[in-house]
Amino acid sequence: MEPLLATSRVQGTRGSSSFFLPSSASHGLRSRAGVRSTKAISASRWQSIFGKVRSSDFAACDTAKVCCRHVGEGVVEEKAPQMLDMSLSLKYSTGKAYPLGASEVEGGVNLAIFSQHAFSVTLCLLLSDREDNEEPDSGIIEVELDPQRNKTGDIWHICVEGLPSSGVLYGYRIDGPRRWEQGHRFDSSIILLDPYAKLVSGRKFFGDTNDKSSKFLGTFDFVCSSFDWGPDYKLPNIPEADLVIYEMNVRAFTADESSGLDVDIRGSYLGVIDKIPHLLELGINAVELLPVFEFDELEFQRYPNPRDHMVNTWGYSTLNFFAPMSRYASAGGGPLAASQEFKQMVKALHNAGIEVILDVVYNHTNEADDKDPYTTSFRGIDNKVYYMVDLNNNAQLLNFSGCGNTLNCNHPVVMELILDSLRHWVKEYHIDGFRFDLASVLCRGSDGSPLNAPPVVKAIAKDAILSRCKIIAEPWDCAGLYLVGRFPNWDRWAEWNGKYRDDIRKFIKGDPGMKGAFATRLSGSSDLYQVNKRKPYHSVNFVIAHDGFTLYDLVSYNNKHNDANGEHGRDGSNDNFSWNCGFEGETDDINIVSLRSRQMKNFHMALMISQGTPMMLMGDEYGHTRYGNNNSYGHDTAINHFQWGQLEARKNGHFRFFSEMIKFRHKHPVLHQDKFLTKHDVTWHEDSWENHDSKFLAFTLHERKFGGDIYLAFNAHHYVVEAIIPSPPHMRRWHRVVDTNLQSPNDIVPEGVPFSGPRYKIAPNSSILLEAKP
Repeated sequence: MEPLLATSRVQGTRGSSSFFLPSSASHGLRSRAGVRSTKAISASRWQSIFGKVRSSDFAACDTAKVCCRHVGEGVVEEKAPQMLDMSLSLKYSTGKAYPLGASEVEGGVNLAIFSQHAFSVTLCLLLSDREDNEEPDSGIIEVELDPQRNKTGDIWHICVEGLPSSGVLYGYRIDGPRRWEQGHRFDSSIILLDPYAKLVSGRKFFGDTNDKSSKFLGTFDFVCSSFDWGPDYKLPNIPEADLVIYEMNVRAFTADESSGLDVDIRGSYLGVIDKIPHLLELGINAVELLPVFEFDELEFQRYPNPRDHMVNTWGYSTLNFFAPMSRYASAGGGPLAASQEFKQMVKALHNAGIEVILDVVYNHTNEADDKDPYTTSFRGIDNKVYYMVDLNNNAQLLNFSGCGNTLNCNHPVVMELILDSLRHWVKEYHIDGFRFDLASVLCRGSDGSPLNAPPVVKAIAKDAILSRCKIIAEPWDCAGLYLVGRFPNWDRWAEWNGKYRDDIRKFIKGDPGMKGAFATRLSGSSDLYQVNKRKPYHSVNFVIAHDGFTLYDLVSYNNKHNDANGEHGRDGSNDNFSWNCGFEGETDDINIVSLRSRQMKNFHMALMISQGTPMMLMGDEYGHTRYGNNNSYGHDTAINHFQWGQLEARKNGHFRFFSEMIKFRHKHPVLHQDKFLTKHDVTWHEDSWENHDSKFLAFTLHERKFGGDIYLAFNAHHYVVEAIIPSPPHMRRWHRVVDTNLQSPNDIVPEGVPFSGPRYKIAPNSSILLEAKP
C-alpha cells in the first residue's frame, strides 16, 4: 500500500486539565492505516490509561535523548501558560507479520502483534522531547490498523517511518467480541503491553508506592542494543554432574544496608557483581535467580485487601516474558539500563566461572482472576488463546497455578511465545539454563487435562538453541499434578526432587522408618530417575528453597508463623517436616542452640554428599531466619534481605563449614558421579533395613581408581552410636574430615585428621565423614 503521511503538532497548555492534539485535518485519516489523534485528553483520563509512565535514564547510551513521560506530570498550576511545539513527520505503511514485537527495518520500525479474535487493533505511540532539566509534555498518537491491509492471518502489523530509534513508548488498544461466556475479555479502553516487547517501561524505583498506579508499556532501543562481551569472554559450560546451585533473589541479595553498597546500587544487577567474591568463597558454581522477567511488585496494592501492605519481592507474577526487570537497574535507570546491567552481571558471573539459571514463570501471569482482574496484556489481547478457560462454567479462568489464571501453554501460539522467549534469553543474555516454576502446568492441555507427551515440553527439550541449556522442572502444580520422577523429559529435563527434600528432612529430624528412603535419596534416587538415559544429576536435590522454611527455621520452628502475611495463617505449607529442637523460636539455651547448629550441618553435609545436583538457598550459609514465616513472598524487608553483618559474625563458624563442605564435594568426583551407583561403588554397613526404629545409617563410597574411599555415617538417634569402622583400602588410612558434633574449626578439616581404631563414637544427632588417604 502507499504510505500515509501524518504530521502531528502536539499542543500542551499548562494549568489546564486537558491536552489537545490536532484536528482531523492533519490526523483524521481513518481509512487505510487509520491514523487518528486523541483529542482533549484530560489529565485524569490520561492517568487512568497510563498511570505515571516514566522513561528510562538511558544512561547506558549517551546518544539517546528521547524520553517520554505521563502528560499529567506536565499539568501543574502556573500563572502563565507555556506552549510546547513538537513536529513529527511519520509515515505509515503495511508492515510485515514477522517478527512479532517491535523491530528495526529499513526506513522505520515494524510492529506486529497476534490476536486471533480481535476485530479492531489500534497502535498507541507516546513520544516526548525534552532536555535533561525540563519538565516533559507528552502526546499520544493512535493508529487504527486496517484489517484488510494491516493483517496477515491472525497477526496485525504496521511499519512506522520517522520514529526515534529509542525512547518511544507504545502499546495497543484492542477490541473484539464482548462474549464473556465464550472466553473473551476485550476492553478497548485499556492500552495493552505488547507480549513481545523486549523492554518494558513502568515505575522507576522498586516498591515506590507513590507511583503504584503506573501502567507498563513497551519500548525499544535500536541505538545502544549492542553489548561488548569482551574478546576473552566464554561460557562456563559446566557439566551438569558438577553443578552446585545457589538459589537467590537479585534484589534481596544486596538490598539491605548491611551490604555496604551505595544506595543506588543496592538491590540491583550491579549489586550482584559486587558480591561475586562471596559466591566464590562459598564455592557454588551456578546461581538460580528468582524471577527477573518484568513483574509488578505492587500488585497486592491495587485495591484494599488483607495483603495490601505487602510487596511482591519474589517476582512470581510475570508482566512480560522478554524484558528484564527494569527496577533492578541501578539508580532507577529504567529498562535500557536494566538490559545493559543484566548483561554486565551475566558477563561478570561467567568470567568468575558461575553459570546463570533463571527461574521462569510460564504457568500464569500477573493478570489475576475474573473476580479481581488486572488487565495489562494477554487478557485484553486474546484471553481465549492465552489462558485456559472453563467453557462449561461461563468461561471462567481455570486456576492450576494458585494465582488466578493458567497460561494455555500447549496452544501453538502460546507455545511459540514461550520458545521465542527462552531463545531470546539465551541469544541476547547468554543464559545457561532455566528452572520452570510449577512446570506441571506445561503438561496440561487447553482444558486442563494432563497430557502424556505435552508439545511444549518436548519442543523445549528438542530445540537447537536451547540444546546447551540446563532445563529443570518444578514437577508439580497447585492442582495436584505431582510428577516427581515422572515428568515427561526426553532424557533432557531435570527435576526439583521434592521427595528428596521430604525424606532427608524426616530422617535427620529423627522420624522412624526412614532409613531406607534416606539411603535411596543419598544415592541418587534411582527409584525415580534410573530409567531410559536419565542420570543422577537429573535429580536436583534440595532441603531448602525460597518457599518454605529457611534452614535455620527448619530446626527452630515446629509450626509456620505467617501472621504478617495478612491471611490469618492460612497460607504456606503445613507439611514442613521440621523440628524446633525443643523450643519454638529464638532461645538462649546453649544446648538447644548447639543442637540446632549440628542439625544444620547435618542437613548441609547430606546435601553435599548426595548423588545428584545439589541446590542451596541464599542465606543458609550464615543461618538466615524469617522467624518462622514459610511463605515470605510479600516482604521487602530483613525477613528476605541477605544480612551481611550476620554473615561476617558467623564467617569462621557456620559459614566456614558450609563453604568447606561445598569445596570438598568439588574435589571428590565420587560424590557427584554421572552414573547411578552399583554394588561396586558403595557398601552399605547395614543388616537391619527393616528395623523401623533404626535411625542410624553408615556406608562407604568406593573410589576405585586411587583408593580414596569415603566413609559416611548419620546418627539421628538421641543417643551415642558406637560405629564399627571398616578397614580402609590397602596402603590407606582413615582421616576424619567431618564430625558435626565438634566445634569450629574441628567440625570440618579438609585435609583430614588421622584416625585409627575400629570404632568411632558418633554423638547424638550428628554425622561424620572419613576419607581414606595415604
